[in-house]
Amino acid sequence: MIAFFQDIATATASNIGLGIGAGLAAGLAAVGAGMGIGKIGGSAGEGIARQPEAAGDIKGNALILAAFVEGVALFAAVIGLLLANK
Repeated sequence: MIAFFQDIATATASNIGLGIGAGLAAGLAAVGAGMGIGKIGGSAGEGIARQPEAAGDIKGNALILAAFVEGVALFAAVIGLLLANK
């Protein structure tokens, strides 16, 4: 426990700022992905309600789009974590 506090005491301002930036990057990526996937799901539900016979196509397209959004969020989180370990 003492070593942890010694590391904090010897940390420079740039290291602390880098950690805060990395945390913000990962957090904003998660929030953005959640909002994007929510919008995709809401639009897919509305589209299925309007045209129930096209439900299969709409579900497939929504799943692919959600995977793309999640992939971009994963890249952003990885970059944030890489910055935190720099």
